[in-house]
Amino acid sequence: MERPAVDVVVPYAGSADGLATVVARLADLELGDDDTVTVVDNRGVPGVGRGRVRVARLAAPRSSYSARNLGAALGSAPWLLFLDGDVEPPADLLERYFAREPAGGVGVLAGAVIDAPVEIGGPAAARYAVLKASTSQETTLAHGRWAFAQTANCAVRREAFAAVGGFAGGIRSGGDADLCWRLRAAGWTLERREEAAVVHRNRVTVAGMLGQRARHGAGAAWLGRRHPGALPARRRPGLAWWATRRAAAGSVAALRGDHDGALLGLLDGPAVWAFELGRVAPNRPLRRWGGR
Repeated sequence: MERPAVDVVVPYAGSADGLATVVARLADLELGDDDTVTVVDNRGVPGVGRGRVRVARLAAPRSSYSARNLGAALGSAPWLLFLDGDVEPPADLLERYFAREPAGGVGVLAGAVIDAPVEIGGPAAARYAVLKASTSQETTLAHGRWAFAQTANCAVRREAFAAVGGFAGGIRSGGDADLCWRLRAAGWTLERREEAAVVHRNRVTVAGMLGQRARHGAGAAWLGRRHPGALPARRRPGLAWWATRRAAAGSVAALRGDHDGALLGLLDGPAVWAFELGRVAPNRPLRRWGGR
């Protein structure tokens, strides 16, 4: 099978140095003549492309999903590959995605996301993410009727993407689930591509990890309103009792010298509480575009 052309789209929202790192990493991708790679800067950080990697600028709003829509609109290939800026793709990622021809009704290919290894004693938040496999596609693909592929690493057929109007723009979180569910409602299906794996670099601070969980909570509440029955909130009394027991288990593990057990017990509660409390926050960019 001749591999179809692919437009790779990566949103970016960090520093100029970080942008240069992302561009350099993507420059190692093995591309065909008709493939493109676009990094869409949604923070106004000055930057230039490298090789065949171009950098586009999103004026407003500062939303990763609006950035993905812009990147998609700049290409014309039959497949779109969405990656996050904090993943490390193998050079042959595109070949891995299409080593098997997708069936005609497949709208989404879910590649694998592997947490970057962190040794015991490393940054607590990053080690915790590894222990929980928090960014694994298996986590979101296990949601039954509400299963979805994360845009950290997934390919979408352009025909299907255009048919449902792309991502919901101007939101902070939940756009990947919303897109997958709208595609499913329109009759498209999802296939796994475990062999098309990328490595994900997790937050290294607990504060950063909890902030990310809160953002995901805001997205879950937005999804619940848009798709009734999806991702229901946990009951607070039960959550409080569970979190207390997890903290106690973590304390006991710490006394026994079980580093990972202590980490899981002590961070499980704050992580879930951050997610649930995040449901009250607005799921929109916190500030409109106004320069760096």
